[in-house]
Amino acid sequence: MRSLAFSLLLLFFTAVAAHAAERPNVLLITVDDMNCDSMGAFGCELKGTTPRMDALAESGLRFAMAHVQVGNCFPSRNVMWSGRFPHQTGVEGFYQVKDADYPHLADVMKRAGYHTSIRGKVSHSTPYQPYAWDLVLDPEANIKDVESYGRSAAAGIAAAKEAGKPFCVMVNVSDPHKPFYSGEKDKHQPTHVFTADEVPIPGFLFDDPVVRKELALYYSSVRRADDCVGKVLDALEASGESDNTFVLFLSDHGMPLPFAKTQLYHHSTRTPLVVRWPGVTKANTVDESHMVSAVDFLPTLCDVIGVKTPEGVTGRSFAPLLKGETQEGRDFVVKEYNENAGASRDPMRAVQTKRYLYLFNPWSNGERVFATATTGTQTYRRMAQLAKTDETMAARHDLYQHRVPEELYDVVSDPDCLVNLVDDPVHAGKLAELRSRLETWMEETDDHALVAFRKRDDAEAREAYVQAKEQEAAERRSRGRKKPGTGKKNRNLIRLDVPKSVTPGKAVTVAVDHRLTAKLGEQQLHVTLKGPDGKRVERKVVSAKGTGTTTVAFDVPASLAGKSVFVAAFVGEEYAKNLQHVQTEAIPVATPE
Repeated sequence: MRSLAFSLLLLFFTAVAAHAAERPNVLLITVDDMNCDSMGAFGCELKGTTPRMDALAESGLRFAMAHVQVGNCFPSRNVMWSGRFPHQTGVEGFYQVKDADYPHLADVMKRAGYHTSIRGKVSHSTPYQPYAWDLVLDPEANIKDVESYGRSAAAGIAAAKEAGKPFCVMVNVSDPHKPFYSGEKDKHQPTHVFTADEVPIPGFLFDDPVVRKELALYYSSVRRADDCVGKVLDALEASGESDNTFVLFLSDHGMPLPFAKTQLYHHSTRTPLVVRWPGVTKANTVDESHMVSAVDFLPTLCDVIGVKTPEGVTGRSFAPLLKGETQEGRDFVVKEYNENAGASRDPMRAVQTKRYLYLFNPWSNGERVFATATTGTQTYRRMAQLAKTDETMAARHDLYQHRVPEELYDVVSDPDCLVNLVDDPVHAGKLAELRSRLETWMEETDDHALVAFRKRDDAEAREAYVQAKEQEAAERRSRGRKKPGTGKKNRNLIRLDVPKSVTPGKAVTVAVDHRLTAKLGEQQLHVTLKGPDGKRVERKVVSAKGTGTTTVAFDVPASLAGKSVFVAAFVGEEYAKNLQHVQTEAIPVATPE
């Protein structure tokens, strides 16, 4: 009998090990602020911008109609790795959302047994920071240092191997985000430098010596980004894991120049999405039929690694497309913008089909100036200068600053979005259709902008909505300001001691070791038991002071049998002002015999 039990146990662990071996490693690579059409494989007119990215594209599947949701970094990246839109996560701008109650990529991968690591954009890739990555790979090297990206990727892969787990490594390359390559004296030289006389001029900009000079620096930075991506791919190849690694590559949004970044235009959100899944995707193939977007990434990754997509995710897996199948309902994407890095609220919504782009700009009242991220560029300054004497440029500058409440573009014939068709009677039917589609999406996702959209013809109603949002943002910033004399959080105040596993239907005791200085006095310890989806099961608040151990007991619901739980804790009266926040790794919940 004992021999039979041993044999069954051996078979079980053999099956588990076999399943783990079947799961691919995951390598996620992003570049920062790069237009889709700056990449050779996506039609760049300038030869030689992205040889390593192009080689990756030729080895996998690229999507011709992929988009991110947002035209700026922090909220864009949170959509990617949460599977939710900004108004659903609360990450609408460049601020931390400390009480996020939904699982993130790092949570999903860790619960699936992966070792997670990240290089670059660490604080932008999660709702708050520090987040529970297994390893942060940011080195002392400059973020523009090409070689360091290869070292970071290699370190993440090696750490996973040492831990005996498959890896999920995310490498976020800084280029071509500003500051651009600065010339011969730049310590970080790209493998090729482009000149002003050879660069193409995007249709949404204008041909001018000042613009050409800035574009030359941009494209040279694109090449440096390509060099970084090459080093990451070299590290993967050197690890011997390339044939068992799912690779996803994209840019977080468009170039940091006027009418691209911090907007929702076609070139603001179209991204050079490439996927290479050994044994699944076919080399050098292009999907020109389906529209996919960043909100779909998390559920797609869940399908790739064979785990259930968390409840509440809005995105939809496109894993079937990677296998050469088709999907219905892939004929439009919805995009969203709320706030810039300077905390200016300028809400916009958009729906884009294969041919048309409709934009709703409730902030536009004819007077309010849009606070974009590109006003500090030489290109913008030149546009503003020329606008003083050139009528065409003056009209363009006025649109840049003030916009109009609604815009409609034919992105097939006018991808640069130069001719607004919103008042064209020929397109009235299409306008009505896109308005209806956007309104349905707003209803389904409980979008706070719905109240303004339903009264889009009422200027006072639109303005009331925007002012209310501006007031909310002002109050949030006021609450977030530090009191005089406060410094960085102390990371050594508490430590959690939890069992290696727990029993469903029974109590589990959590020990909180605390080391609170006399200056801190008595503090509140908020200890929370979370379920496998990251949602709170129960929270208890206890008081502690000095050095010692405080215990807290939770009843583990019987419904969690066979799943997992987490324990999190923070020090302070409220989360937004906590002195330290910690969270355990997943704790398995036993299955009753």
